[in-house]
Amino acid sequence: MATELKCHVGIGPTARGKALVADDNFSARYDLDRINGVFSRPQHKLAGQSYRDVILVLNTAKGGVATAWMLHEMTSRGIAPRAILFNSANTILAQGAALAGMAMCDRFEDGDVTQLIATGDDVEVDPESGVVVIHNR
Repeated sequence: MATELKCHVGIGPTARGKALVADDNFSARYDLDRINGVFSRPQHKLAGQSYRDVILVLNTAKGGVATAWMLHEMTSRGIAPRAILFNSANTILAQGAALAGMAMCDRFEDGDVTQLIATGDDVEVDPESGVVVIHNR
């Protein structure tokens, strides 16, 4: 059994992996240790957890051009999430995901994505069709 969610904006390739979820915001510049692949800002709800090769599910994106460029840098070094899902993302971050070749979706029809997906869920993201599937639910 699977649960299907629809998003309004999708960018990048398909991706699948385990979800890492928090009702918190995201800044690649201020929240992450991009060398070690973990959330490093002590106040972040995911502090100390690895974002490498997961489907990252967060409330919204903070920041602008620096965060967008950092997505590209993270992907080029192989220390990046497989996809990022947001309740809302700004256009600069969407451009950064496109530049990085990273899957990203936002604005989910079914409600708050941080409540719809749980940490550890097996999630498949198909940005082109605007569909996110939670497997085994």
